Amino acid sequence: MTIATTAMVGCQSTPRADIDASREAANAAGLSAPIEFIAIGPEGAPLDEPAAIDASLSLAEALRRAVTTDPGVQAAMARVRIAMADADQSRLLPNPVLNFVLRWGPGKPQIEASLTQDFVQALQIPRRSSAADNKLRQAAAEAVTVAIDVASELQERYAAAQASAELVPLLRDRLALLEKLVGVAKSRLDAGEGTRSDLATLQAQVVELRVDIDQAVLAEREERVRLARLIGQPSSAATWTLDAWTSPTTELQPEVRWVDTALQRRPEIQSIAWRLLALGDEEALARLLPWESAGVGVDAQRDDELFAGPSVSTPVPIFDMGQARRARVTAEQLEARHDLTLARRKVVEEVRLAYQTLSASSANLERIRNELIPLQESRRQLAEAAFRAGQSDVTALFLAEQDLRLTQARAIEVERQAATALVRLQRAVGGPGVASTLTTSPPPQSLPSGQVPGQGTASAPRPQP
Repeated sequence: MTIATTAMVGCQSTPRADIDASREAANAAGLSAPIEFIAIGPEGAPLDEPAAIDASLSLAEALRRAVTTDPGVQAAMARVRIAMADADQSRLLPNPVLNFVLRWGPGKPQIEASLTQDFVQALQIPRRSSAADNKLRQAAAEAVTVAIDVASELQERYAAAQASAELVPLLRDRLALLEKLVGVAKSRLDAGEGTRSDLATLQAQVVELRVDIDQAVLAEREERVRLARLIGQPSSAATWTLDAWTSPTTELQPEVRWVDTALQRRPEIQSIAWRLLALGDEEALARLLPWESAGVGVDAQRDDELFAGPSVSTPVPIFDMGQARRARVTAEQLEARHDLTLARRKVVEEVRLAYQTLSASSANLERIRNELIPLQESRRQLAEAAFRAGQSDVTALFLAEQDLRLTQARAIEVERQAATALVRLQRAVGGPGVASTLTTSPPPQSLPSGQVPGQGTASAPRPQP
């Protein structure tokens, strides 16, 4: 009867939490389809993904490949499955223990048998399953964190490769202009009108610019190699055609909205909140620690006659009253609360830094586009008009053209800063899926968003003090 009652208590545990980490991670990263969990053999996954890469690689395709094939994301999904198995295990009753003893001696053989059930563990099933569910939600939040980290890195690398590819032609145009200036300086020197100092200065600028071009080409190549690794093709030639460079222009909501949303949606904060709830369950379990291994059952003994009756076995809490375990759980709760405070403060810092960097970069870019570039173009037109009218030589025209190219290159650098700041702002708020709800108009390089992380059964509650 006692064993049956214990079984009924264990069977009344709630169903396991319904967590769809693959879809939540995909939505946070800006993908429309869930991330498929990939089972691999003991030899591991192949070095390069078997899927072929087209001649062109769009940002959307690169992001999809990166998030769906990244080993770190797959490992995080595996940890979610581990947590699911632990949650299922926490709902199972402990197996009853059968003891059977057979003794021979004078007279008939003696038989003893007992069937016992650990009823304390059965009573703990609701709390154990609740703790396991909270750890499962924590694992899902950590998987979302890994996915948006991969998405953020991919977006930054893609923007860096685009900017480098856009910068190289401008640098080469500047080099061509400088070489023309060197030719003019040589002609003037030969005619006795110039100086060797002017010629040496221009020649030094040519060499410096060639160094800058080589560095820009190397930077583009490095970013493409990193992109190849991120999309699962580390051995690729990485010669794809990328999307045309587009400056990130978007109207942002006030900074306070971004901060509030980040504090609610960042998976790192959700993860710690779930850890706190799991520790609350473990604190309740620690109260029954001195009585663990207590069991009830039925004992039977047969000699000449059969005797049977209930039995109870319980530890005697003399030495271990559970005080050490309770102290440990309390310390772990304090640690988690401090971690939560630290995470919230870092989130606020990251959002504010990215927001202010994006605002400043956008303002600088607006100034360069609307003021500096028009002024440089006007200067070039005036120099060209003066040259055609015979009022100045070609050097002034070349210098004006050179300054215009330099300003255009500076605009690309500022555009890259703005693009990086936008990516980091999206990461700081919880991923592109969350960030899309805070922009008046989606940026040109952003992807369609779906359900944001934190919705549904896996949303993080407010941590309990």
